[in-house]
Amino acid sequence: QVQLVESGGGLVQAGGSLRLSCAASGLTFSSYTMGWFRQAPGKERTFVAAAGWAANIYYADSVKGRFTISRDNAKNAVYLQMNSLKPEDTAVYYCAADADARSPSRYSRLSLRESYGYWGQGTQVTVSS
Repeated sequence: QVQLVESGGGLVQAGGSLRLSCAASGLTFSSYTMGWFRQAPGKERTFVAAAGWAANIYYADSVKGRFTISRDNAKNAVYLQMNSLKPEDTAVYYCAADADARSPSRYSRLSLRESYGYWGQGTQVTVSS
């Protein structure tokens, strides 16, 4: 049974930083692309970043240069370092694992919610102005 557990969310002022963590279990972690998505109130869940099993990295344009995704295969964990946070970054952030191991790691696929088969419960990030 795959489990993804996020942590690290909270309240921060604009311009501040937060680091989200996602602990994974029940899968061969190194063989799966891991992603971060976010969902603001009343809006759809959207792609933030992905770290492919083949070490490729992708970001949404809205977070490029501010957010950094990383993974530690030895710890079965993926992280999202968020710097220069803006009020529009306020959302519930979700960790996700690809639906299949060693799947094609291209942006056009990894930016889609449908490509991910496993999701965490989410962690709230609130950025005050």
